[in-house]
Amino acid sequence: MQNNIIQVEERPPLPMFLPLCLQHLFAMFGATILVPFLFKVDPTTCIFLNGVGTLLFIFLTKGKVPAYLGSSFAIISPVLLVLQSSPYSAVQSGFIVFGLVYVLVAFLIKKVGTAWIDVVFPPAAMGAIVAIIGLELAPTAAAMAGLTDKTPNFQHIGVALFTLAVTIIASVAFRGFLAIIPILFGVVCGYVAAVCVGMVDFTPVMNAPWFKVPTFSAPTFDLNAIMIITPAVLVTLAEHIGHLIVTGNIVGRDLVKDPGLTRTLLGDGLATSLAGAFGGTPNTTYGENIGVMALTRVYSVWVIGGAAVCAILLSFVGKLSELIRSIPSPVMGGVCLLLFGVIAVSGIRIFVDRQVDFTKSRNMVMTGTIMIIGLSGAKITFGTITVQGMVLATLVAVCMSLVFRVFDKIGIMKEF
Repeated sequence: MQNNIIQVEERPPLPMFLPLCLQHLFAMFGATILVPFLFKVDPTTCIFLNGVGTLLFIFLTKGKVPAYLGSSFAIISPVLLVLQSSPYSAVQSGFIVFGLVYVLVAFLIKKVGTAWIDVVFPPAAMGAIVAIIGLELAPTAAAMAGLTDKTPNFQHIGVALFTLAVTIIASVAFRGFLAIIPILFGVVCGYVAAVCVGMVDFTPVMNAPWFKVPTFSAPTFDLNAIMIITPAVLVTLAEHIGHLIVTGNIVGRDLVKDPGLTRTLLGDGLATSLAGAFGGTPNTTYGENIGVMALTRVYSVWVIGGAAVCAILLSFVGKLSELIRSIPSPVMGGVCLLLFGVIAVSGIRIFVDRQVDFTKSRNMVMTGTIMIIGLSGAKITFGTITVQGMVLATLVAVCMSLVFRVFDKIGIMKEF
């Protein structure tokens, strides 16, 4: 340990180890349970598979990348679309293929590098797609908060707005570790408020056993679900690479070269396919946990692994599953009003960080077209397969990017 920094391969002193592990567990907890909450599946199953997936990721990356895998937000919109007409088992088949695409991309990158990613997804396209992820989910958040009900329930709205207010204050005013867990803090405070106004029924929690094996389920092959969910992999792929670069900057190592993108993508992909096979959700590296490392200057992969083990053990607490299920929808709706907005702003941030010049017609046309296609409700149906929203926007983005690239090559693309 040098200059109060605990490096990737170092183990913290034993008295520090468990608190450091719990910090990472708490950092990912609020956002991770939101995804299964929206899908109405057992949250402890996802917590368990996130933990197992993280350990698999650590093993495949030779213990060189301190990254925790949590539930991905990029798949929320396409999955909610699939669930309108299909069971969750069909969604699982989409997750399995989602992960296998990661594996294929891992080997492709090993052969040809990463330059093609900017060709397929220039910043003007990527920023628009990430923004759509949040904006497309805005009606879902408003509905959960009770803000779109024909007959307003002011108790529900009050709890949602209280939760939102607490989460906002926590995000902008808290310091230290609390600054990393505003979502979890907001959920806890909102839950307490819901209890105070009589919105929570503790009977299922009291009747639940203390020990219970997470609920696992088998997938069923569904081509429609696969076609709708799989395009989201292009978004999470860019997110994965970005997180790896940021993590490398924090720990002072070039993780893109060692252990390399091939290994990190392989770990992420196999963890996602494993989650799909047993009833979980796709995994992604979590920015919250990257923030914990930057704050504490503890980069130890042993701590990340310890957090994963804690998550696995926690998933066997039977009362936890029922406790999460008992969280009223307005509480999660209040958190989502902020969280989905932050996702949308993250897309705008890509424009800023990558210095996208909107005085150039190509950038303005690409971003504008992608956002309107993604948010307009436009849909295209091929037989039994319907694509819309973020998925359709992603396909349009890829097509436009490739066409513009051809125009560049033949010299007909103007520079302004």
